[in-house]
Amino acid sequence: MSLIAETPEPSYYAVIFSSHTTDDNEGYAQTAERMLELAAKQPGFLGVESAREELGITVSYWADLESIRRWKQHAEHREAQIRGVKKWYSHYKIRIALVERDYTNSQ
Repeated sequence: MSLIAETPEPSYYAVIFSSHTTDDNEGYAQTAERMLELAAKQPGFLGVESAREELGITVSYWADLESIRRWKQHAEHREAQIRGVKKWYSHYKIRIALVERDYTNSQ
């Protein structure tokens, strides 16, 4: 997987998930990997970028708001969300933004 997602020409949506985790990370990496596998199979999924240090940030890209809504309601994703709130995240915030422009270097 590329470190920077290959997205189409705008416009599309970005779901920005920022989080602080607890000390209990049992099962976290496996669940995160599974969610990435599932998300990539969803209609409207365009890509993802993620970084974790003290603050974790994952940005997923979607074709439209309906695709985001369907992913949020996906049964297995829903279970992971519940586990995250109860076990893995001490604090999180989700933002949804419309990407109107993007830029890249040509190297």
